[in-house]
Amino acid sequence: MALMTYREALRSALQEEMRRDERVFVVGEEVGRYGGAYAVTKGLFEEFGARRMIDTPISEAATVGLGVGAAVTGLRPVVELMYVDFIGLAMDQIANQMAKLRYMTGGQIRVPMVLRMQGGTGRSAGAQHSQSLEALLAHIPGLRLVMPATPADAKGLLKSAIRSDDPVVFIEHKALYGTKGEVPDGEYLVPFGHARVAREGSEVTIVAYSRMVHYALEAAEKLEKEEGVSAEVVDLRTLNPLDMATVLDSVRKTGRALVVSEAHRTCGFAAELASRIMEGCFGSLKKPVARVTAKDVPVPATLLEKLSIPDSEEIRREANSIVRGDQR
Repeated sequence: MALMTYREALRSALQEEMRRDERVFVVGEEVGRYGGAYAVTKGLFEEFGARRMIDTPISEAATVGLGVGAAVTGLRPVVELMYVDFIGLAMDQIANQMAKLRYMTGGQIRVPMVLRMQGGTGRSAGAQHSQSLEALLAHIPGLRLVMPATPADAKGLLKSAIRSDDPVVFIEHKALYGTKGEVPDGEYLVPFGHARVAREGSEVTIVAYSRMVHYALEAAEKLEKEEGVSAEVVDLRTLNPLDMATVLDSVRKTGRALVVSEAHRTCGFAAELASRIMEGCFGSLKKPVARVTAKDVPVPATLLEKLSIPDSEEIRREANSIVRGDQR
């Protein structure tokens, strides 16, 4: 085991895969000489050079299109967009080309590419650089969607993404880059579609992904210490494929479910999860499925940012209410 930051784990995955397979290259704004907007690719230019660490102009549509073209000709590009907020600028390439070519050609054309980007709040970056837009991407058939919460999963899932023959959207959380965790040594991959039970419990299941996993774990610790409530935390890790079997098994055990997401409430991924839990566990539920999400407002900057998204205390209160009734 090695202690790594989330950022270092991602860099390690890229480095290992580029050394293993010469078809892998990285392309995006400032990924080369500068080392990436969030320093994930720092040092890779010195090892792999300008041919495999390609800096692009400020055109998301052109960058993603380059990746699609390279992928269909046999390369394995890792395309970086600075922010998930910018997917709208490349949506035709993402939704109509990247996601659909394998289906439209009956599998004759593959698009083995990874589209890396970061999302979420935590740096007071304002309404155009702080969104959580995973629901938009999850709605597009043909894309794999990955949102790791820990350094170990960041590395293992990125390596799996680079080796996938399907196009993968890989969303990193900007507030997690400096977090540390143990990462296994040697060849280490995490398969898609396998959720992780991050904490076992018996009275309520908290389902989360990305940074909200950490908030859910904090809330679960407080619940047990202060309220005597036993909460189980499920980390989804990938949204497509989605491991509902692990979620449903947990909810059948606890009889209660709380879905946590940093995205907006209306039409967010939390709504899809809540619906699937209700459909799969209706007879086991002791209470209706609850949600804790971001407010339905553009993400504010400065101090208001924290007020717009869930925190561990809000999660704790809602989970306690589900188990104990209205006592908070």
